[in-house]
Amino acid sequence: MHSLRLWSVASAAFACLLFMSWTDIARAQNAPQQPTKTSPSQPGSSADPEGKPYDQQVYQLAELLGAIHYLRELCGAEEAQTWRNQMRELVSAEGTTALRRARLVDSFNKGYRGYARTYRTCTKPAIVAINRFMEQGASIADGMIQSNR
Repeated sequence: MHSLRLWSVASAAFACLLFMSWTDIARAQNAPQQPTKTSPSQPGSSADPEGKPYDQQVYQLAELLGAIHYLRELCGAEEAQTWRNQMRELVSAEGTTALRRARLVDSFNKGYRGYARTYRTCTKPAIVAINRFMEQGASIADGMIQSNR
């Protein structure tokens, strides 16, 4: 039941990404960096006693939510706290311990702060990043759903 709720949250968060207004914006040629993936010393590694097989994807989704939250707001999307609320749902579904919740929040903040340092105004590369992250998040969520069937 717990894993089904996680997949539902992830799927809902990134299914709505695909239908947001920015998907119609033309893509720029210069592609920005993507959020980093977890390394073996980060959450989700085999050395993590609380780790789950899908941790890398969950933490990557959290980081993507942080980056999207910052960039969409920067580019004038009037979504209020949509992405932060999606993160709350993810933490609620997957934050089974204080340590896991902290790691999820840290991943979200890493995505948010990383792009806050890079982008001060909405640019074509920022819009490309939004679109790429929305597609990447949807792909990760779909993959998680498919592997759980």
